Amino acid sequence: MFHIVFFEPRIPGNTGAAIRLAACTGSTLHLVEPLGFNFSDAHLKRAGLDYHDLADLRIHKDFDALLADVAGNRIFAFTGHTENSFANVSYQEGDVLLFGPEPTGLPASVVAHPAIEKALRIPMMPHLRSLNLANSASIAVYEAWRQLDYAGASVIS
Repeated sequence: MFHIVFFEPRIPGNTGAAIRLAACTGSTLHLVEPLGFNFSDAHLKRAGLDYHDLADLRIHKDFDALLADVAGNRIFAFTGHTENSFANVSYQEGDVLLFGPEPTGLPASVVAHPAIEKALRIPMMPHLRSLNLANSASIAVYEAWRQLDYAGASVIS
């Protein structure tokens, strides 16, 4: 469906939650190294529950390796440093939703990379630093999937 990318994630619980999000939405989760944890971390396992084997998870050694894997797809960089609302995009199957590490967000060099289609922002109250990474990914993925009428979703769980 979509590609969810965590660039250099540091908190295992957020990545575990994203593994579950990817499985539940039919998306692919990409992690760009270095990672701030290892896959034996208890927080990662608990947050992902038993969805690890159900998710399409890819780990990339760097940003260039990610770009090679998602070549041909539009990449949207989520950042607090733009006025472009994520809700004003017409999403397509295969879009790449790129999120930065906790607590710094995406580096300016990544947001400005020529492969980035557009920088997007999820609105929030003023003077607050950021939303939780896994929550941000969920908000974005579900808006994109809603626009595609939840293609592939089951009617009843």
